[in-house]
Amino acid sequence: MIKYLGSKRKLIPHIMRVVAQLGPIDTALDAFAGTTRVSQALRAAGMRVHANDLATYSEAFARCYVQADPATIDQARLAKTLAHLQALPGVDGYVTETFCRQARFFQPANGMRIDAIRAEIDRVAANESEHAILLTSLIEAADRVDSTTGVQMAYLKQWAPRAANALELRMPQLVAGPAGGVSRRDANELATELGPVDLAYLDPPYNQHSYRGNYHVWETIARGDEPEAYGIAMKRADCRTEKSDYNSKVRAAAALEQLVQSLDARWILISFNDEGHVPAPELRRMLDSRGEWAELQIEHDRYVGARIGIHSPHGEKVGRVGRLRNIEHLFLAGDGAQAAMDALVSRGEPARV
Repeated sequence: MIKYLGSKRKLIPHIMRVVAQLGPIDTALDAFAGTTRVSQALRAAGMRVHANDLATYSEAFARCYVQADPATIDQARLAKTLAHLQALPGVDGYVTETFCRQARFFQPANGMRIDAIRAEIDRVAANESEHAILLTSLIEAADRVDSTTGVQMAYLKQWAPRAANALELRMPQLVAGPAGGVSRRDANELATELGPVDLAYLDPPYNQHSYRGNYHVWETIARGDEPEAYGIAMKRADCRTEKSDYNSKVRAAAALEQLVQSLDARWILISFNDEGHVPAPELRRMLDSRGEWAELQIEHDRYVGARIGIHSPHGEKVGRVGRLRNIEHLFLAGDGAQAAMDALVSRGEPARV
């Protein structure tokens, strides 16, 4: 998977141990799916997952890893198609001009190959699932040769060593399990229309930085469009206008409370860290409306950019990092929540991650 701020890779074992305490779960909602790591884990555990996110790249990942059925995918055709895409000569297009010359996210040779492959995917994909798998392969390949600290608000002043590698398409590792649903919706709107689920997992944006801005390059590649761009990082113009309430310190708490109250779910599991716009006491108050709830606190490393340091848009290190560790809060609401958490604590949870 791609480098991603807020990725739950290290938290997933804890999430899945919480979920395992709840007994058989058939259906789940991942309302802010991102790279779909949690959705994939839930699917692999036998749940029918609905993965939702506002990002187009997240929709592609979800159609690849949550919706596509490995048993019905023509693996031989896919391998042949990937080989065809891999062999394409580069094309000097939007990605090359915008993200290699005007900005420096990729070496031009890789940018030209991204341009060529992205256009060809639209032409050769046989269906929606195949399109998503090929697009996922391209974005993951581009991530392996980018020159950032993990977010696309800036690029490094000096080329990252990996940027000199040639772009290499790989077959995504599809996930076995029930085929799930996918949507690209506002989570609060979706909650009022989706219907009942056994488990709703919420990992909302927690600060002022939008994922659209943090990962605008992936959004543009996923869409295959050529948006007006601005600034040193050449962000999409819609990064200025399309904002989430969850990125607003003023509106985030009200948005999350509305979502919690709207969901038709037996259990709600929320992960939120102590740097977020919504303080833990406020989250606890919100969950009172759902009846029984319980909490785990897990200490973990901050995102990789914090460990590397704070950089200007030119890639120069500036300022000082205040701390290198965070507290991740896992809140579980629903019948049996306290017993589930108590069982984990008795076996050594929470652990440091």
